[in-house]
Amino acid sequence: MPPGLLDLLRGRRRREPDPGPALPAAPTAEDLLAAVDRVESMVADAGVPAAVASRVARVTRTVRDTVPRLDRLGAGSLEAYSVVATATDYLPDAVAGYLRLPRDWANSRPVDAGRTSLMVLIDQLDLLGRTMDGVLDAVNRRDAAALVAHGEFLRARFGHEAVGGGLALGGDAPRPAPGVTGGSRLAPPPGVEP
Repeated sequence: MPPGLLDLLRGRRRREPDPGPALPAAPTAEDLLAAVDRVESMVADAGVPAAVASRVARVTRTVRDTVPRLDRLGAGSLEAYSVVATATDYLPDAVAGYLRLPRDWANSRPVDAGRTSLMVLIDQLDLLGRTMDGVLDAVNRRDAAALVAHGEFLRARFGHEAVGGGLALGGDAPRPAPGVTGGSRLAPPPGVEP
């Protein structure tokens, strides 16, 4: 007898398991871009040193370039997670941690092996920048590999290689005269010396 059938026959209702807490929805592309906008606003409003502003701009630019292409990384990939976490957590937390400190103190007092809070932040931003550059490079490499694969398919399908952008229509295609490079020349109008 199936489990619970006896309870059903006796008139008892089976308890549904508690579904537990609802999980938040995964952030959308708009959510990620809005998070990047907030970080850029924090940096602009705080008047951070140029070294910080330029590094934040590098990270946010790369995240912006990558977000529309996250689907190419595959669901659940480490690279896609890194982009989401950088936009929503890693970058905002690094910048906010620095901004909570008094600027003079953060820029002059050593806090970690002789490094100031400013130096610590710059190191963190450099690491995020390198990581995001690597993710964007991975996306671009996948797209380039798809282009190469498509070219291989076309060669297999049509049986010959392209001729460097030229239009090879058969054996009767005109060829440039010997000594002429870059294709055929146009002749000058009658009565005009070349």
